[in-house]
Amino acid sequence: METPVFKFEPQDSDTVYEPAEDSFLLLDALEDELDVIKARKPLLCVEIGPGSGVLIVALEKHLPMGTSHFIGFDINPNACRMTQKTSQLNGSSVDVVNMDLLAGLRPECVDLLVFNPPYVPTQPTVDSLEEHIDQFHLTGEDQNLVHAWAGGVNGRIVIDRVLADLHRLLSPEGIFYLLLLKENKPAEVLKQLQRTKFRGRIIKERRIRGEHLYVLRIERAKIA
Repeated sequence: METPVFKFEPQDSDTVYEPAEDSFLLLDALEDELDVIKARKPLLCVEIGPGSGVLIVALEKHLPMGTSHFIGFDINPNACRMTQKTSQLNGSSVDVVNMDLLAGLRPECVDLLVFNPPYVPTQPTVDSLEEHIDQFHLTGEDQNLVHAWAGGVNGRIVIDRVLADLHRLLSPEGIFYLLLLKENKPAEVLKQLQRTKFRGRIIKERRIRGEHLYVLRIERAKIA
């Protein structure tokens, strides 16, 4: 999948995460998985924290028209505006909701879930930032960009919140693509998923500038 057109103004880079190597790795993984995704015929396709919007817009452009609904959920209102802008620039139809993760969705409604989380391990003092949702409404503050990458101890403070809610969110045939850093302990995440009746595997990995990144494909375990 080609990268959708996106346009950052100078001030946008202060508050919205610009597409980087991790974004492009996840985009490549989704391209590899397109046939798998199409076979599931997803009705509701969701990205958590779309930021620039390139991932959810790319999916909207490459999945069959008229059969899927695409929504990005971001706690950062500036990222919501940027995702809307990217959607418009590419002639796409992507809805955007300014919300903390996916607590407002009805059970088992998400058929395709994509998440490039804030995964960088940070000191415990940064952990509390993730809980201060109101700070995202301070336009121009550096906290917006910090929240896009600061992941707390092991980089998992937000990741673990999503994993804990996955059983409620994912539809019976739903599929979840999650990007992780080596320090996030992907093997531990996969074992944790097994205990909650999910199965997952690493489908793509890449070493970039001192980081080792992985993309996991996660779905409900089939009952024999």
